[in-house]
Amino acid sequence: MEAYKNAHLSPKERAKDLLARMTLQEKVGQLTQRLYGFGIYKRRGEEIVLLEEFQEEVARYSGLGTLYGLYRADPWSGKDFETGLDGALAPKARNLVQKYVLEHSRLGIPVLMSSECPHGHQALDGYLLPVNLAVGATFRPELLEQAAAVCGKQLKAMGVDLALVSALDILRDPRWGRSEECYGEDPLLASRLAQAAVKGMQGAGVDMVAKHMCAQGETTGGVNASAARIGERELREIHLPPVKACVDAGVASFMAAYNEIDGVYCHGNSWLLTDLLRGEYGFEGFVMSDGVAIDQLDAVTGDRMASGALALDAGVDMGLWDTGFAMLEQAVAQGLVPEKRLDEAVLRILEVKFRRGLFEEPFVPENDLWRGFTVEKYPQAKQLSDESIVLLKNKAGLLPLNPGKKGTVAVVGPNADAIYSQLGDYTPPVRPESGVTVWQGISRHLEGMPMEAKFHQGCPLFGADDAMVEEAVQLAKNCDVIVAVLGGSSSRFAGAEFHDNGALKHQSELTMDCGENVDASELKLPGSQISLLRRLKETGKPVVSVLIQGRPYAMAEVEAYSDAIFCCFYPGLQGGASLAELLFGKLAPAGRLPASLPDHAGQLPVYYNYKDSYRGMTYYDSQKHPQYAFGFGLTYTNFTYRLLSAPEGKVDGASGAAFQVEIRNAGSQDAYAVPQLYLHRTQGVVTSRIRALADFQKVWIPAGEAKTVTLQASREALSQWNSAMKLELLPGKIEWFLGDGKDELAGEFTLAEKQK
Repeated sequence: MEAYKNAHLSPKERAKDLLARMTLQEKVGQLTQRLYGFGIYKRRGEEIVLLEEFQEEVARYSGLGTLYGLYRADPWSGKDFETGLDGALAPKARNLVQKYVLEHSRLGIPVLMSSECPHGHQALDGYLLPVNLAVGATFRPELLEQAAAVCGKQLKAMGVDLALVSALDILRDPRWGRSEECYGEDPLLASRLAQAAVKGMQGAGVDMVAKHMCAQGETTGGVNASAARIGERELREIHLPPVKACVDAGVASFMAAYNEIDGVYCHGNSWLLTDLLRGEYGFEGFVMSDGVAIDQLDAVTGDRMASGALALDAGVDMGLWDTGFAMLEQAVAQGLVPEKRLDEAVLRILEVKFRRGLFEEPFVPENDLWRGFTVEKYPQAKQLSDESIVLLKNKAGLLPLNPGKKGTVAVVGPNADAIYSQLGDYTPPVRPESGVTVWQGISRHLEGMPMEAKFHQGCPLFGADDAMVEEAVQLAKNCDVIVAVLGGSSSRFAGAEFHDNGALKHQSELTMDCGENVDASELKLPGSQISLLRRLKETGKPVVSVLIQGRPYAMAEVEAYSDAIFCCFYPGLQGGASLAELLFGKLAPAGRLPASLPDHAGQLPVYYNYKDSYRGMTYYDSQKHPQYAFGFGLTYTNFTYRLLSAPEGKVDGASGAAFQVEIRNAGSQDAYAVPQLYLHRTQGVVTSRIRALADFQKVWIPAGEAKTVTLQASREALSQWNSAMKLELLPGKIEWFLGDGKDELAGEFTLAEKQK
């Protein structure tokens, strides 16, 4: 028996034996991922037919390395409940693909299945989560780990091997359309959440491809895939921590990013993908390219074959939809890249296939049990939604509203009854009964209550309609309180054209103001929504503004025309239920801002952790700081902080520094406190951040009770990247600040001497 068929040998031993038996063309076939999986079949009733394009690709390479997106469903793929893989058809189609590949592979090599899962599986009846920016607002990594595990279990049941998960991007410019895919603007928060996603997903049996590596969120002017004009220090301080966290968690794969960093495309950056990722971080998995990104290296090489060779030589192991990797056989023959490097990449892919047991069990049960992953059985998606909504303003204790008191609530706004506006980009079609809009949540919550609710759309999401606004104002005048549900949408379902990588190409009529390739020059609420909000405020009735959004909006006018404000980054299918429960006090607000909200776009950048070499955004015609900064969030109670212990005087710092506080819930409602520890080094060798998050927790404290919490500043948090780009624990003074969205306690200490 051939060694690669011996299940008692290690995956590496089996992979090496199989590699030695492969032709160069077969090797190249393991690295290409050219097909759009949703395009390789036709559904005819309950029958699945594999198309000629798929068969030709398998014949070309005597097999298939990886198939992308077999289950993907959305307007770009053209798959829905009539044309896509519903119920038992999903695993049936997957097995059909696998069977065909095995029967037409000279060496019997099974295919890997990769699938999009940026915030839940992008498939029909996929288990969906709030978008990453909403997850960031929860400050609850352990809850994300649980939710990611639910996604992973569903993916595994469907036969998915590789889950493509957004986890690495840091939000540094909210004009960027992919802001929703970031966990926030802070590297520590993002790192802990990224690590939680890896643990949850891979603990459930699916390999995670963490994307995108790296610094996409830096952008030039907020433009998607634009240059990150930064150096190594900014990379290490802001953008690389989530990468390192994923490596430490054992992530299986990374996806390279479209952008360039200081003039070098990520897909052609050997320092990034090889020297740092493999050499310094010790990563042993494989690197996947982003869609057609290898071909975009033509801007540097001027030659498609050279682009494929450059990407492979830099450290990319697997392509995606490109043609450059399909030319690797010629590239090797012409000496553009050594076959040894190609063998390294193939070996990594084969090891994954052996490790996942695909040679022994290539098929999955053909049933629809994977559809059992619902929010009723697995409430983690709803819990994330509950804890993601941030209360920004609550003038005179307007909230929570008392549903037991007779009165009328006017629910007004274009996002009040729009389920797809709650879901974000990379979203599949959903069944009408699977979600709860804000209007549905409020009206259901008030069933049988003295308080009643009335609804009006108010205005179009985009554009203007004066008559509609006037009708809404007249309705609001006859109500006691107004809930204005505003914001934008990343929904593709209203119609648009897309590039060959799935990003937006053209909107003939404006239907999206956020999402991939939907970048903004301004951050105002779209259409006539501000005019609507102003008119509602002029009625004299108290106004609760609810912002459903994929990126931070400019807040100056919203603040001026609102008595209370809820910030809801796309909260998912159950967002309307969560908002209603918060509005009427069944839940206590638990979200904290994962990104600072500017008053207007001219303030940018407004991230909280700017360098202490300047005084922040000190424009003469604008206030110094945004109204709402990272970490801020109100609740319906009041917490008091008492310091129990903290470092003072001269300290060693080699094992970090601990801060112990007592937090008391001095109000009348049980709630979460989110204590946050920030550091500012005032003495060192390079400029410091004015503040940097060093630790945080989320603690449930019943009314009238107190809990003791210990926050730990790690050695790394106390250190600096010195002038030689080495992380050092240097002597000097450090200020600390501790509180829940505002400073409750502060002090300072001094690191005694240089540590080795």
